[in-house]
Amino acid sequence: MNVTNFLEGCASSTLARHAAFLLFCGAGIALSLGAVTRLFTFSLNSELYTYIPAIPLISLYFLCVNRKTIFADLSWNWRAGAFLIASGIALSFLARRIGGLDENDYLSLAMSGVVLWVFGVFVAAYGSRSFRKALFPLLILVFVIPVPTPILDALVELLRIGSTLAAHLLFKLTGVPVYREGFFFSVPGTTVEVAKECSGIRSAVALVITSLLGGNLFLRKGWSRVILTLSVFPITIFKNALRITTLTLLAAYVDPRFVKGAWLHKSGGIPFFLVGLVLIAPVLWALWKNEKRGKKLGPGGWER
Repeated sequence: MNVTNFLEGCASSTLARHAAFLLFCGAGIALSLGAVTRLFTFSLNSELYTYIPAIPLISLYFLCVNRKTIFADLSWNWRAGAFLIASGIALSFLARRIGGLDENDYLSLAMSGVVLWVFGVFVAAYGSRSFRKALFPLLILVFVIPVPTPILDALVELLRIGSTLAAHLLFKLTGVPVYREGFFFSVPGTTVEVAKECSGIRSAVALVITSLLGGNLFLRKGWSRVILTLSVFPITIFKNALRITTLTLLAAYVDPRFVKGAWLHKSGGIPFFLVGLVLIAPVLWALWKNEKRGKKLGPGGWER
């Protein structure tokens, strides 16, 4: 074997592709080390983004689990990869150049650049076919990008409105006299406001991630996964309304501290998040059963 054949063999090997991927990913992270470090610190000090440090590990897990399928058909694709890498560099450059951005929006733009860089390096090293097969673990990386403030504010307001309307209905069902004006509820003995902090956005994001992971693990059809993820919105509204109603009634009839500093008010999102998980479980089960039944039965009800 001459030197040329040896080099060509090395270039076509999976090991060489892995080395190229890790090398260029490392280079991209090094170039954006300031933004990556700021993101880590930002996530540790944020109530909303505490999940971010776990996202790369989740992505890596699914890549490893599905590695035989993902890396079964490899090809170099530097042209498409270079386009994505260049787009990532452009976003990172904009993040540094645009003035007046707060920490959230700066990191949103900068981390979008980092994620595009990783996508580009993956396409360049493994090819478009492998990229399509690895779409789920790669798209999970999108969750390291903080939600831009305008989108975040719109989602918070939507959840806040939905939770207020649902809580009003629950109050009516309990038979407790209640008066609502905007986001304020008045029941005998207390008045509460459904503030932005009560929107449930944090648990909503956690439930979305959970639904995506559950859908990938247990469901095979795209429409089933979409339905599971969309179900998070009404489930979040309901469990949020349940929390508002429960705490308000406890404050009115047991102890006012339930809405003025009690643990259940400040940290009570955990038990009500578990309620959300309990509610999403039957949706996942129903979709899984439907897919399982669809495999057994063909047109006309005949077994395939």
